[in-house]
Amino acid sequence: MGSSAFAAAAGTTLSRRVRRPVVGAGTGAAGVAATVAGVAAMAGHPWEERLPDVLPLAGVWLAIDPLSGVFLAVTGAVAVCAAVYGVGYARPELESHGLDGRITQAMVPLFVAAMLLVPAAASVSTFLVAWELMALTSLLLVVAEHRRRAAVAEAGLWYAVMTHLGLVAVLAGLAGFAAEAHGETFARLRAAGEGLSPAVRGAVFVATFAGFASKAGIVPLHVWLPRAHPEAPSHVSALMSAAMVNLGVYGIVRVGLDLLGGGPAWWWLLALSAGAVSALYGILQAAVATDLKRLLAYSTCENMGVVLIGVGACGLSASSGARGLAALALTAALLHVVNHAGFKTLLFLSAGSVLRATGSRDLDALGGLRSPMPATTALFGVGALMASALPPGTAFVSEWLLLQSLVHALPAGGTLAAVTMPLAVAVLALSAGLAIATFVKAFGTGFLARPRTPAAERARESPASMVAGMALAAACCAGLALVPGPVAAGLSRAVAVAAPAPGAVTGQGALRLAGLPSTISPPMIAGALLVVMIGLVALLRGVSSRPARRRARPWDCGAGPMPARTEYTATSFAEPLQRVFDDVLAPETDLDVTPVAEAAYLVDSVTYRARVGDRIEHRLYRPVLAAVAWTGQAARPLANGSVHRYVGYGFSAFTGVLLVLAVLR
Repeated sequence: MGSSAFAAAAGTTLSRRVRRPVVGAGTGAAGVAATVAGVAAMAGHPWEERLPDVLPLAGVWLAIDPLSGVFLAVTGAVAVCAAVYGVGYARPELESHGLDGRITQAMVPLFVAAMLLVPAAASVSTFLVAWELMALTSLLLVVAEHRRRAAVAEAGLWYAVMTHLGLVAVLAGLAGFAAEAHGETFARLRAAGEGLSPAVRGAVFVATFAGFASKAGIVPLHVWLPRAHPEAPSHVSALMSAAMVNLGVYGIVRVGLDLLGGGPAWWWLLALSAGAVSALYGILQAAVATDLKRLLAYSTCENMGVVLIGVGACGLSASSGARGLAALALTAALLHVVNHAGFKTLLFLSAGSVLRATGSRDLDALGGLRSPMPATTALFGVGALMASALPPGTAFVSEWLLLQSLVHALPAGGTLAAVTMPLAVAVLALSAGLAIATFVKAFGTGFLARPRTPAAERARESPASMVAGMALAAACCAGLALVPGPVAAGLSRAVAVAAPAPGAVTGQGALRLAGLPSTISPPMIAGALLVVMIGLVALLRGVSSRPARRRARPWDCGAGPMPARTEYTATSFAEPLQRVFDDVLAPETDLDVTPVAEAAYLVDSVTYRARVGDRIEHRLYRPVLAAVAWTGQAARPLANGSVHRYVGYGFSAFTGVLLVLAVLR
């Protein structure tokens, strides 16, 4: 935490020339330290500390066990990539808009520190303080560019309201839990968790699940995520989408599986259902999105839904006594958390490179970036492959392991599993297929073919530090894809904390079931070396024997060169999928016909607009917002400036509280 504090101080005091490198170095150092601490905890070296004088009354309780070590290591690794990338991301001309300002630069290391404190917290008060610090620092980063675009302020408002409603739910659940347990430390909650009444346990789980699911972007509590993540600076988007949302999953696992010790089947049926809806709805929205960062944000909803399917399957298997399958499902969920962090970091950083070079996130306005931005194109392609559920992508590894746990749960789970698991398998398969189409669309229409706007034609490659941050994330993705076994084996101790099972500490049963390579074998090394040698020989031969390049127009059937207007855009690519899921997506269309001024019967122009909004937001949230606005307008006469009336309001409220307390006694 010392390096984060130093980086924050440097961000507020140093000059612009040295501010970003120093902040990046301090943030990266904090990330490296967190990664080392997390890996050490996963290897069986836990750590705990109490600081009684930091917070009044309760003090600060910190502890890192294998479960918190997973999220600590993931957050630290994402922070390292984002810190390296952030050194070159902000442009000098954006200083006046706040993106490279002192406050914004200081908030990045504080945001990272808050995210690292959340899994390290070992008491309710410490956890809630770290959670709120994470919310406030991320909010300030989301609104960093509010002077440039009105949409940023709107996104910040949505995020502020949703994140604090989630905080209220988490606070209510954990405060009630601590009151019933007569203590606030996690050790005390763990000891008292299984002895509480079913009603109290159920209320604690539902309240905390709602709050944590909101932070994870689970449908229908996701509406802030596709607004806030695209509007934040891109390295902050990576931190939020690849690290912060994971902490919502951490809260569900920590409270539901560890502190409460598991629960009845309906808890986990709720979790599995929410995960399935989120996975399917999120990837459908991503498949039809044309805003690159909004597409990635909805992809985060989908992947967090996949993780929650694994957590729900774990709880269902544990409630039916199949502890081995529960451990396998949780291993798959945690492995997907790690994999998603890797490829989503790479994709958001690549999207930021595109935004910096072109000034646009609209896939319909891009294209032709392969030649001017070869490094960004190649790295985004790696990220798209990793996000697609196809070998050798990282998403394929964890989703295949999750599929194994769902299929093997059928014989052991009884009637409930016989109904839910096939549906979960179908949702997982459909979301995987739609993810492939989504990232083919993003890569093909955004980077290939011809540029569709002058901004895309003028694009240039990003600075070296940004490319280095993306390359570091790509290297992590490659390691997770080629040799996932050691990571899955390292997750076994974390699984043993939340879902203990025979042999869970070694984790070998789960690895054998999925057939994951747990070591780098000599054949793998030989194959990799062979591929590298063949590539080098082909490259050298091509360089030595390449003739002088000359431009020649290919045969075009006499029709002339094909213009950019004839290419597939992101909208046209997704149109068949939109037609199939028209009832779910409910697209909005607007046809505007403008007649000639001299004659109303002659058409001057025809404008067609199509937009796919968030149907859940329109059907669920808009009516609530309208009702709140109407109530506010109706209540305005109550505030007429009369002091006597305000005193009467206070007296009435005080009397009402006394009456309620008297009835409760």
